[in-house]
Amino acid sequence: MNSTNIFWMQILESVALVTAIAVWYVWPLLKNGPRSSALIALLFVHVPRYVGMVVLVPHMVDPNLPRGFLSSTAYGDLAEAVLALVCIVALRSNWRVAVPLVWVTNTWGLLDLLNGLRSVIQLNVPSFHLGTLWYIYIFYAPVAVVAHIMIFWTLTNSRLWKN
Repeated sequence: MNSTNIFWMQILESVALVTAIAVWYVWPLLKNGPRSSALIALLFVHVPRYVGMVVLVPHMVDPNLPRGFLSSTAYGDLAEAVLALVCIVALRSNWRVAVPLVWVTNTWGLLDLLNGLRSVIQLNVPSFHLGTLWYIYIFYAPVAVVAHIMIFWTLTNSRLWKN
């Protein structure tokens, strides 16, 4: 099996695993508390997206990867990490703009991931030397996608929560 096939197989298995954990264990716990607490817990998944900045560190990934792809990956993830942290503060502080800010942040974060996925497919990124970035793609990205879906579910189903 070549590296591209292994990459996609690992991503699909991670999505299945994370989805099962989310549906069977995480969601039942989150829906028992206030909506803001559920959103905060799910937003914390996105705060470590600053790790994506690793692609800008020399010798960490293949130098043949296009600079535009690396910059977009790094700064898109950094923006999502900062926005997620701001949302957490806003929710904990009961700011009026907290929920709209979560909508904006979650939309941005998911679009950033989808744009990254488009680039990964277009450039056949798994054929490059990815170093530790491989693990970010095959494990952390699926976790982030499932968390985004859960945030949208939480935002659109406010009747499930007490507040």
